[in-house]
Amino acid sequence: MSEISGTTGDVVWQSSPPGSIYDYIRVASFSIGPDGLVDQWSERAAELFGIGSQQVRGKDPVEVFMPADLRPRGHRRLREILDGKEWTGLVPFRTDGERGEHGGRGEHGLAEVYVMPSETESGERGALCIVVDVRALRRIETDLASSQAIFGQSPFGFLLFGTDLKVQRANQRFATVFGGKAGDHRGRTVYDYLSRPEAERMTAALQRVLKTGESVTDLQIVGTQPGGKERRHWSINLYRVHSGSGRPIGVAGVGTDVTRRHIAAREAASARRNLALLNEASARIGNSLDLETTARELLDVAVPGFCDQAAVDLYQSLLTGEEAPPGRWGSSGNDSGGGSARLRRVAFASAVSDAPLTGPGGAGDEGYVPPQVGAVHRFPFSSLSANALRTGRVQSIPGETGSLVQSTLAVPMVAHDTVIGLAQFSRTKGSEPFGERDRALAIELAARAAVCIDNARLYRREHERALILQRSLLPPGDPEAAGLDIACRYLPGNTATEVGGDWFDVIELPGHRTALVVGDVMGRGLRAAVAMGELRTAVRTLALLDLEPAEVLSALDEIARGLGTPSGAQQASRVAHKTRDADLSEVYLATCVYAVYDPVTRRCTFANAGHLPPVLVEPGEAALMLDVPPGMPLGVGGEPFEQVEVDLEEGALLALYTDGLVESRDHPLDEGLSAFRAALTNPGRPLEDVCDHVLNTLDTRHGEDDIALLMARIQGLPADAVGDWRLPREPRSVGRARELARAQLLAWDLEPLVDTVELLVSELVTNAMRYGEGEIRLRLLRDRTLVCEVWDAGLVQPRRRRARDTDEGGRGLQLVGLLSAAWGSRRTPRGKTVWFELALPDGDSTAEPTVEQLLSMF
Repeated sequence: MSEISGTTGDVVWQSSPPGSIYDYIRVASFSIGPDGLVDQWSERAAELFGIGSQQVRGKDPVEVFMPADLRPRGHRRLREILDGKEWTGLVPFRTDGERGEHGGRGEHGLAEVYVMPSETESGERGALCIVVDVRALRRIETDLASSQAIFGQSPFGFLLFGTDLKVQRANQRFATVFGGKAGDHRGRTVYDYLSRPEAERMTAALQRVLKTGESVTDLQIVGTQPGGKERRHWSINLYRVHSGSGRPIGVAGVGTDVTRRHIAAREAASARRNLALLNEASARIGNSLDLETTARELLDVAVPGFCDQAAVDLYQSLLTGEEAPPGRWGSSGNDSGGGSARLRRVAFASAVSDAPLTGPGGAGDEGYVPPQVGAVHRFPFSSLSANALRTGRVQSIPGETGSLVQSTLAVPMVAHDTVIGLAQFSRTKGSEPFGERDRALAIELAARAAVCIDNARLYRREHERALILQRSLLPPGDPEAAGLDIACRYLPGNTATEVGGDWFDVIELPGHRTALVVGDVMGRGLRAAVAMGELRTAVRTLALLDLEPAEVLSALDEIARGLGTPSGAQQASRVAHKTRDADLSEVYLATCVYAVYDPVTRRCTFANAGHLPPVLVEPGEAALMLDVPPGMPLGVGGEPFEQVEVDLEEGALLALYTDGLVESRDHPLDEGLSAFRAALTNPGRPLEDVCDHVLNTLDTRHGEDDIALLMARIQGLPADAVGDWRLPREPRSVGRARELARAQLLAWDLEPLVDTVELLVSELVTNAMRYGEGEIRLRLLRDRTLVCEVWDAGLVQPRRRRARDTDEGGRGLQLVGLLSAAWGSRRTPRGKTVWFELALPDGDSTAEPTVEQLLSMF
């Protein structure tokens, strides 16, 4: 009802706007004149009975509407009414079977009729009839009862908002949740129940529904019940309510408490997130064999997907390679040394700050200062972090007062039942607290990272041991050689790759000659390093026999084939034809270049076993690769090796190298060789600078493979440092040899060596005359030491023996061995050479023999 503006006296006039109760209740009116016939017929009556006014006016209502058997009673009642008597009752009625102007059809009904006597202008009596369709009333009663049952007994909260968005009605379920009786909530707004942000969202939704008529389904609202602190979640459905005429009269809202469903969904989402984190951890953690990198991979997974801040501390002994167990603890007293074993912070990550927000040591360590990455520290003995390390159990550490950290999980990192460090995961205030699922996930993440870190530690230890072994087998320091300026570089692969089998060597040979060796054992790891050591030792042994380069490689090939068999090279040769199906993992293959340089002639003899060719740079010329027959790799067998001789110019540069220098995954071998030759454009610089320039210029992708580089600049012996004479095979040549040696030593200002050299030269020339053949050649070489060589055409090698007391001879070679720094003999293409070596007076000279040593020879 709405008031009409203006009043008359104390009476306030009201009118019902369109869309009132009369839209649902079928009410009609008509009037009966003094003659008992219908004289007025309302439009509502026409709608109710389905008959137009033209068909009713002037007719007897009893005859028109009432069944025939009830008409007598109807006439009696009508006469009583016209006599001025009011009447109310239920009257059955019917309509004609023909369609009226309002589209009605013949039917039976029941109407409640209220008849009031009336009086016309002439004073005659009539009647005014008010008719209500009883069927509509029954439907309304049923609908009201149903609505009341649904509204009052519903397990869901129900609110009816008016157009002013105030509560018009609330059911008992809503009142149970928010307190009071259902009627107490009338006139309230959503601001009385929800926080301001949530109330504004709800108000906006109500306005939108009221304006557009579009329903809102599953509007999620968060709030708390009166007197409670637990956050509740409600799902709200809103729809607009209309009157019978279609006019919007408000918004109905049905609310369902979905807190449990929200918790279940949150737990399911958490489980999915944890599973996704574990999958990510499996894919990302452990891709590197570096301890620090593995720790950072753990934090990359955990932050910010699992926590807001994290750190990893590992035992210092683990990182330094100590074998002692890390579980040592300082004194538990108050001294400053008490606490956990020493740890190093290897990784830190944060989504909210570049530095730790608080000290994660836990209770009892207010003075603890979080370390920086790379710093070594201890956790206080009484701290929860130290307790986690001691017990191997997860500790939950609450945040400090005034800190942004809400809580921290201190998770020991356990690998193979050994605690190797501590992982700490922190969440800031405002984030969801750690739950049991989170604790289990943190333990799983730390365990996976711990196993990977321990594997990396074991690999690092084995890698370092193999590297130590490999480096111990390489030449120590800077090698030196007569007539050569030598520089070398060896770069092992990084920790992500196993140790390779690359090696090089510089071997001093008799006559101031030098053997240059570069090789590469195929394969990686400790096995390759051991094989490299065996081959290098074999090369040095064969070199001391003063064999030709091709002979050295042939013997080395036999040795390489015997490395993979228990019985050695001979057994390998005998059964080679029966082992076609042998395990290839036991086959040792290697490539090698062996070169012998003579500084007197500046001639170098090369032999190659499947290795990359040497590179030569002569003064003023471009770098070129020497055409040395490659041969088969060592260990293959069945093919002979060839050797070539190359005369080298003074100042020429010779480079031997392994494939790691010129070949990588991204660069083929041809490109690498071209780049290597281009890098040798200025060989006149100091040799060390040339090596550095080559390594810095080439894109070696260092780390994928070992690199060995051996460079030598040719510096032949000057002519005045060589004395060379040929002597006839006659007795006086012995004296002539002593004279030539004395004169040459005096010319070289080596007078302190004259007597010794004369004695030893006399012995060697005498032996050559007695046991040798052909012409005798005497040669003196002065470089860092003095070398004397006696050549003849005999093939019989001298053999040192101990003379018996009764023997008159046989003591000459004993005397040579006693007075010289070294002596020996070697085969030559035309006979043999016997030589001895003496230290120069300004060097480390050999001590003079004692009387007892001299007498022991006689």
